[in-house]
Amino acid sequence: MDPMEHLLAERACERLIIDFVHRLDLGEPSSVAELFTEDGVWQWPEDGRPVKGRDALRAYFGSRPADRLSRRTMSNVLVTVVSPDAAEAISYFTTYRVDGYDGGMVPAGPPVQAGHYEDTFHRADGAWLLASRTLHLPFGGATPRANAPLS
Repeated sequence: MDPMEHLLAERACERLIIDFVHRLDLGEPSSVAELFTEDGVWQWPEDGRPVKGRDALRAYFGSRPADRLSRRTMSNVLVTVVSPDAAEAISYFTTYRVDGYDGGMVPAGPPVQAGHYEDTFHRADGAWLLASRTLHLPFGGATPRANAPLS
């Protein structure tokens, strides 16, 4: 790959990482399925939760509670292009989240999750898509209710 193609591949994969969390937090959560290949996989090995294929991904992410408010911060995104049609990435995330949200501002509490994703990407017909996303969650806790006291 020439340097410009390499740079464009990295940027396309970075964009998928950010688009994923924007869709979860600000868009339609089930639409993250469109960012994956047809046989794409989202998994959390420690919880034994593999979700395979776009239909299953759409159902899984679409099942989030309607009253959930979340915001994720992504950082330390490192994309490695391994071939003209394959790439890998590691990125850190922090999640702030409450259930029972009905509008307005909620008191800021500590994040409920901090961890990292390991991603693989494939390019087909010129478009980069997630082939797999693996969640690693060393810091996690229960999702508080919006009107519950913070501890």
